[in-house]
Amino acid sequence: MKYYMGVDGGGSKTYTLIADQSGKIVGKGQSGNGNHQTDYEEAKHNIRESVEMALNQAGLGQSDISFAYFGLAGADREVDYQILRPMIAELGLPHHDVNCDTMIALRAGTDRPYGIVLICGTGTNSAGVNPRGDFYQCGGFSYEFGDFGGGESLSVEAFRSVIRAWDGREQPTLLTEMLLQEMGYDNMSTLFNDCLDEDKMPPLSTVKLIFQAAAQADEVAIRILRAQGVELAKTAVAVIKRLGMENEKFDVVLAGSVLTRGEARFIHPYIEQAVKDCAPSASLAKLQVEPVVGAVWMAFEADGNEISKEVYDQLRAVSDYSLV
Repeated sequence: MKYYMGVDGGGSKTYTLIADQSGKIVGKGQSGNGNHQTDYEEAKHNIRESVEMALNQAGLGQSDISFAYFGLAGADREVDYQILRPMIAELGLPHHDVNCDTMIALRAGTDRPYGIVLICGTGTNSAGVNPRGDFYQCGGFSYEFGDFGGGESLSVEAFRSVIRAWDGREQPTLLTEMLLQEMGYDNMSTLFNDCLDEDKMPPLSTVKLIFQAAAQADEVAIRILRAQGVELAKTAVAVIKRLGMENEKFDVVLAGSVLTRGEARFIHPYIEQAVKDCAPSASLAKLQVEPVVGAVWMAFEADGNEISKEVYDQLRAVSDYSLV
């Protein structure tokens, strides 16, 4: 029996899945941040913890894994791979490869060997592969280098809007009471002074408040989500044009919690319209499985296998990748 491992190391969580050659999941692992750019030692620990958890659950050793495929946030440039390849080699898996997490998300979201992926989770990133195999990544390097959005940025946008509504520079917003409750404060003065004095930042959970407020027609929340949608639309168009895919039929895979949650209807229309205007035959495809599934499929393929319908169906049928 052959076994294949897929690992998704993101900005807030790391997932590992081990499947046998039929596609049956035999081991799972889960840990925290897997992005070395955020914290190298933390990412190294969490990736190892997730991998070892999956191996232990499966009752397997490193040498039992025919191929392991790692899709890691922060695997953006050669300088990153010079850090990540030795880190992953230390895990002792005899056959493995490392790629950016954009690629496993793209692979999980489309059956075509080409397409575009937009990721909007803790941060944002995007990439594409055209039918000729040309690759292009756009973004993923922080606000200073052209990015906007993702959970961290959206949380700050909401926080700023609440402060500005309180001090009179912004219109009132439902986000004010929501944020006070979420962060455990009785009033804005206390929140403002404590966060300023203690250098506190709003939690990532603030993002869900934006969607909740938007669902109640809050103009400030809707404006924040519109800005995210417009920015992702620009990114999609940039990748399409750089790869010369205006006349191709392909999927634009939407991945990451901000884009795959139900309330993302406040973001999708801006992306859909921009993609339609640029590449009329393209379609949006919301990722239906965790990106780690794409890593497992890429492990199969890296070992020289053509993925069967059985393998596809086995992994697509699993909706819970947690350990609980």
